[in-house]
Amino acid sequence: MGTLRAVFILSVLTPVTLLAIPMQWLAVRTGSLLARRIPVAWHRFVRLLLGINVRIHGRPADERPLLITANHASWLDITVLSGLMPISFIAKAEVAGWPVFGLFAKLQRTVFVDRTRRSQTGVVATEIAGRLKDGDAMVLFPEGTSNNGNEVLPFRTALIGAARHAIDEEGDTRVWIQPLSIAYTRLHGVPLGRRYRPLVAWYGGMDMAPHFLAVLKAGPLDVEITWGEPIGYDVGSDRKAIARTAEKAVREMTATALAGRQDDAPVKAPSQDAPMMKEAS
Repeated sequence: MGTLRAVFILSVLTPVTLLAIPMQWLAVRTGSLLARRIPVAWHRFVRLLLGINVRIHGRPADERPLLITANHASWLDITVLSGLMPISFIAKAEVAGWPVFGLFAKLQRTVFVDRTRRSQTGVVATEIAGRLKDGDAMVLFPEGTSNNGNEVLPFRTALIGAARHAIDEEGDTRVWIQPLSIAYTRLHGVPLGRRYRPLVAWYGGMDMAPHFLAVLKAGPLDVEITWGEPIGYDVGSDRKAIARTAEKAVREMTATALAGRQDDAPVKAPSQDAPMMKEAS
């Protein structure tokens, strides 16, 4: 049954993706607002195909510039988060060279970071700051790697400091850092638990292809998304203190979700058009 499910998903997803890729490429090249809309629609379609049920608690900040700091458990995080609203990611440089996924990342206007070259940190921080100033909501995984889905790793602070570059010279601009938790809680409606949650998580030395096929075969997933309170970042802020505050918030929200202590009624996600209208104004 799992194999048939995987074959069906791939047979439907492939032609849709082949149609979306040139559309998104053209939208990015021409600077069209569709460059923000197409990824949201595609990822929502993928979520529908995979049977991913997303429960949302809280809401993203309306203010810009906005840097979202999230925990990272799986390649599925990209699809789950990208279906919420127009966003772009900050990812390690190796992702750019991955088959298929690297192309998708580039088409979603990802900023790539080479962590082996510390001299490039300033250049990347400036690029991130430019995107934030342009109104793009950027997602950073401050753990620096994915985890087993049962925990949150310590946050690295260097790229959170990129928000400082988005503050204007007069210091009038405040950048918002918003913690975000993602937790995979159920498979076929059955709680995953600590033992089986790594079936969804992709981390360590796992090979992508076998894990990708295993997820396609597995069945419907429940995911809890929790937005934390935005943290203001201005000229007098300490990036390390902000990183600790964001890490604490993400860790607490994730623990609450994994323990099943979230409110029963999910908060409705903002419409896809709302943030775009603000960005375009």
